[in-house]
Amino acid sequence: MIKGDESLLEKNNIINVLHYEAFSDIPNKGNPAGVVFDSDRLTEEQMQSIAKKVGFNETAFLLKSNKADLRIRYFTPGHEMNLCGHGTIASIFGLMKRNNTTSSRDLSIETLAGILNVQYDHEQQEIRMAQAPAEFKEFHGDLDQLADSIGLLSEDIALELPVVYGSTGIWTLILPIKKLDAFLRMKPDNRRFKEILTQIPTASIHPVCLDTFDKTCRMHGRHFSASHSGTIEDPVTGTASGVMGAYYISYIEPSNQAEFLIEQGNEIGRKGIVRVYVEKKNSLINISISGKAVYMGDILIEY
Repeated sequence: MIKGDESLLEKNNIINVLHYEAFSDIPNKGNPAGVVFDSDRLTEEQMQSIAKKVGFNETAFLLKSNKADLRIRYFTPGHEMNLCGHGTIASIFGLMKRNNTTSSRDLSIETLAGILNVQYDHEQQEIRMAQAPAEFKEFHGDLDQLADSIGLLSEDIALELPVVYGSTGIWTLILPIKKLDAFLRMKPDNRRFKEILTQIPTASIHPVCLDTFDKTCRMHGRHFSASHSGTIEDPVTGTASGVMGAYYISYIEPSNQAEFLIEQGNEIGRKGIVRVYVEKKNSLINISISGKAVYMGDILIEY
């Protein structure tokens, strides 16, 4: 986009969406996200329309806030999300580059999941974001149907670990899997999810495993979108990675704190790495994640 064209674009109901990929600094890896700056003039309906036309799992819209340094709203092609990890990483990375920031910064962001803290590490070019304290709810559904909905058998589930709904701002179902090769066989039928996830029909499904492709990582995951999201799979999921961190110290290796790497996206050629920080404090499980991002280009969308 040529500088100075913004007013002309606005007059013609055309908006510039910046394309970033999060949880990787290598182009065409990680998780694509759209970012729209100065979104205060847009209505909710326009944001939803733009996100649908962009087609990424999330598009983030940055607005002014009376409660924090800025406000971010996140939209899938199908609905608004309370929080999005890769959309936040992309947004803050893009904002720092847009403002020519040359030092590390601490920011607060207003989201539908609450006001959260974000740190920009200028030297490492990495963004760390807090998430809401982790919550878990036991899954009471049919394991055979659950496994079948993603193309597996119930024998693939690691039954020594619990199947639970987890949230650090967005609910997902953590499904422990025995072996890494099962992830290559997964074929989700997202339309069935709402009938199987009767306790939280809007939840996504997030299979996890302790086997990894990258031996520097402690856990592996895939993420299949909720039935109403308008997408099939999220390549690298920040919020679910946060839930994985809380799950790890709650059910796998009980402890009061941990820091480790999680990999996702390998099966679809979108490998990304999320660093997860988790700490138990009193009755809360506090979560933050960090990752890198890379700018890919601009997308002009008519709305």
